[in-house]
Amino acid sequence: MPGITPEEVRHVAMLAKLDLPDEELERIGAELNRILEYFAQLQQIDTEDVPVTSHAIPMTNVYREDKIGESLPVDDVVANAPDGADEFFRVPRIIEQ
Repeated sequence: MPGITPEEVRHVAMLAKLDLPDEELERIGAELNRILEYFAQLQQIDTEDVPVTSHAIPMTNVYREDKIGESLPVDDVVANAPDGADEFFRVPRIIEQ
């Protein structure tokens, strides 16, 4: 399996705007090659009988069911507003004419 060349590591470092010394580029290149070797090993595993999944563990819906309930009285809600008018909140105008 062809590995990542130092030139490719240098190019990716340049794209990421990383100024890395040559020793660091060599170390990163070696680590990336080890990662690619591990992926090559994983590709050899027979997964034919493994069902396709989106999560490693079973997931359940955690949302509660919507239920109609009592609302707060409008007068009480508007009473907490800094500037209320009848049943409405009054806010500063933000659109210029």
